[in-house]
Amino acid sequence: MGAKIHPLSQVAATAELGEDVVVGPFCVIGPNVIIGDGTELIGNVTILGDTTIGKDNRIYPGAVIGAEPQDVSYDGSPTRVEIGDHNVIRECVTINRATTKEDGVTRIGNHNYLMACCHIAHDCKLGDHIVLANSVLLGGHVHVHDHATVSGNVGIHHFATVGKLSFVGGQSRIVHDVPPYMLVDGNPSWVRCVNVVGLRRHGMTGEQIGALTEAHRLIYRARMRLDHAAELLKNHGRWTEEVEHLFDFLRAQFAGRNGRAREALRRAA
Repeated sequence: MGAKIHPLSQVAATAELGEDVVVGPFCVIGPNVIIGDGTELIGNVTILGDTTIGKDNRIYPGAVIGAEPQDVSYDGSPTRVEIGDHNVIRECVTINRATTKEDGVTRIGNHNYLMACCHIAHDCKLGDHIVLANSVLLGGHVHVHDHATVSGNVGIHHFATVGKLSFVGGQSRIVHDVPPYMLVDGNPSWVRCVNVVGLRRHGMTGEQIGALTEAHRLIYRARMRLDHAAELLKNHGRWTEEVEHLFDFLRAQFAGRNGRAREALRRAA
């Protein structure tokens, strides 16, 4: 079946809607929008700009996707929003299209759950299986890696990176990168412990979690240098794939500016 469009919605003639797309009442879809098969816009959804949305997404009332970036230097250059498949985008979420300061794309992957009133700013990159709770605010150029969870009312500084399988506690102020596998909380935020619950749910073994716990103890409690901590972990058989990824992430973070690895990239550009 073709797209089902409510008569109270406005869909540009050149917009491309896939099979079984449902467009509820009071939606506005611009001329450069592509929507994949099975995606549903429940109602009062606005999709603007050069925006591509994949298959089987569910988008709730009040969402605005593809509006111009909230960047005073933006000059109207052609930039994009790309959204993958099987995402849930709840009420009043805003996803702005990119600037030209990176690759010109604000990108969201697959199987993500964006709760009500989240803001995804220009040039953000989200991976897969991410949960952003209500009113999470991502500044420009924020990267969020796979399986991360960010609790409600969290603000994340532009150019920060949130590592895979990390957890950010509610109402935290995130101005530094969030290391993978860790639980970060507070204002100012700090790394409290390993995200044990999240790692168990993801199927990690006790050995894997134990190695990360020991890495956390050496780095954040004993405050060892990374090279010294790495040597101890290797000598005691704790140098797992996850620990190596954590150390790679931290080396990049510490090489950056203001606790953000990607600030170094911006400065060098």
